[in-house]
Amino acid sequence: MGYKLAVSTIAEILRLHGIEPAPERSRKTSWKEFLAQHWGPIVAADFFSVEVWTWKGLKRFLVLFFIDLATRHVEIASISSAANGFWITQVGRSATDAVDGILFGKRYLIHDRAPLFTAEFQELLASVGVKSVKLLRQSPNLNAYAERFVRTIEESCLERLVLFGERSLRTAVREFTQHYLRERHHQGLGNRLILADHCGEVKRGRIQHQQRLGGLLNYYSRAALEICLTPCSPLIARQLS
Repeated sequence: MGYKLAVSTIAEILRLHGIEPAPERSRKTSWKEFLAQHWGPIVAADFFSVEVWTWKGLKRFLVLFFIDLATRHVEIASISSAANGFWITQVGRSATDAVDGILFGKRYLIHDRAPLFTAEFQELLASVGVKSVKLLRQSPNLNAYAERFVRTIEESCLERLVLFGERSLRTAVREFTQHYLRERHHQGLGNRLILADHCGEVKRGRIQHQQRLGGLLNYYSRAALEICLTPCSPLIARQLS
């Protein structure tokens, strides 16, 4: 176009638009490609805050959760009104437990740059082979599955309740999480449940209406006796018989 620009000017323009220099551009893996290549070993973590009425007035609680990106399985790690470095370290020990920790056997934990994800927490993850991947600032799309869960629990549950005390908050979060895992069909999983109580095809039977939290959460299922167990493994079939 006839303009003469310095090399440093061009480099700055590329940097502002997130474009790597030409020699490195073909070597850099996009975020979408990274997720596709490492789908199974990735877990995401995030916080959301909830204000609860107490006898001292409004009190703010932080809810920390993990979500397995491959299965969409969500685990509420902890709920606290006094979150600090010691608290997140204790959460990390539970999450990396060799028996039932959600991070056991995983390779990556993606999260934002919140100060609560301390260096000690990241060292704890590294000690069990989990790499902490910090996302860019102001980039919620990089943690889209976790952000979607936050929006879902807030719009479908927490924003429709007046919570009195920590116990009511814990009850609401627990009930919604169970609904989310076992009773709510997910379009991203082919309209399947995350944790189904049975693995066979329901062929017939009376449809039952069930609910949680006084009717705030509703779901429908067929009578358990009408479940076809043919596709189940022999072990599951024996357990259900």
